[in-house]
Formats: sequence, structure tokens, C-alpha cells
Amino acid sequence: MTYEVTIDNFNGPLDLLLHLIKKENINIYEISIDEITKQYLNYIEKMEQMNLDIASEYLVMAAELIEMKSASLLPIEQAEDDEFEEDPKKKLIERLLEYEQYKNITETFKDLEAFRHEVYTKEPNNLLDYQEENPNIDYGVDLNDLLKAFSKFLEQKELDKPLNTKISTKEYSVSKRSYEIKSILKERKRVNFIELFEVITKEYVVVTFLSILALSRKQEIEIEQENNFKDIIIKEKGVK
Repeated sequence: MTYEVTIDNFNGPLDLLLHLIKKENINIYEISIDEITKQYLNYIEKMEQMNLDIASEYLVMAAELIEMKSASLLPIEQAEDDEFEEDPKKKLIERLLEYEQYKNITETFKDLEAFRHEVYTKEPNNLLDYQEENPNIDYGVDLNDLLKAFSKFLEQKELDKPLNTKISTKEYSVSKRSYEIKSILKERKRVNFIELFEVITKEYVVVTFLSILALSRKQEIEIEQENNFKDIIIKEKGVK
């Protein structure tokens, strides 16, 4: 019984050539046509000795290598008769480099495919359906909501444009501004997020925003929003 096989799991003659080159630890640009032809033909001969039908593409490559080897043995003057003819060795190197690139990409895709088979996805659920009705619980307000409100505030005040500033020795700190915000809430109980930005300087605005985040993280204030796109309200802890 005869078989037409992929020789030793090589995916074509370029794959076999690339294997032989790497086996000898040779730089592709420095391959010897004589040596690579010899190794290639020896490999093909071994396959024939095993009574295996060699795929025609392997035999075509063998013929091409033999032709290149024969051309390399010709006198230089005769080999350069046609100055416009492309160098067959250079062409072979380009084919090998291109094949190696595609082979590497293919291996990457195989790894990604294997990884993807281990990943399972699930449609997101609205967790608000499981939220207990409690006036002290945030109404779906998260960091993204605060960032959107902050961005909208910046757009309204056009803080991205140069400001007419004056030299001042006054400094702002998160701890000091946090204390001021808690004092405001102690007096007013609840305040609109935007109202806390009383002074329109970049330093003051940034410190105020960071202070709100710090107080929220420490659970010293509560933040609520009745519906999407509505005003965000900052409340004193425990205020209904």
C-alpha cells in the first residue's frame, strides 16, 4: 500500500527546507544552495526507501534546487548573460522568509484559538433588580458616573482653556478640602455635586474632586442619583 503523506508532518517543501536550515543552525541569508540541495535530496531519498509516495510539490522543489545548484556551477560570465533574470537563490530566500512569517502567525492564531476555547461568556445581568429598597443605598452611582459629571462640569467651565491666574501662596490639600466638604454637609445635609466647586481654578477643582472620591471610599459620605443624566447629590452619612 502506498500513501501520499505530509513528510514528517511538514506542511510542504518550504517547511521541510526551513526545518533543515534550522537543524543546521544556519542563517537563512547565508544558506548554501549546494549543501541545502544535498540535504533535501537525502531526505527525499529516505522517504522513497520507505515506499512512500512523495507529494509532487516536494519533487518540484527538488528539481528547482537541482537547477539552482547547476546554475551555481556555471562560469560567472555565462551565469550573468541575462542581467535582468532574477537571482533564484534570492527568490528562494524571500519565499522562505515569507513562509516563516506566515508560519509564526499561524502558531500564534492556534494558541489564541486554544485559549478562546477555555473562555466562557455570559450575558450581563442588571444587579439593581436584586437591590433592596433602602433610601441610604447609592442609586447606581459609581466612579464612571462621577467622572462623567466631572467632565461635563469641566466642559461647562471651559477649564481646558488657559486661565488668567494670579500668583498665590494659598495651597489646597485633600485632607483640608475633605474637612470643608464634611462641614458643608453637616450644615446643609445634602448638596449638588456641582455646588462643591465654588472656586474655579484647576487646583481647587482637582482637589475637590479627589476629596469627594476619598470621602466616598471611606464611606464618610453618600452619593445618589435618581435617574441617569440627573444631578448627582452628595449627602451626609445617614441622611435620608
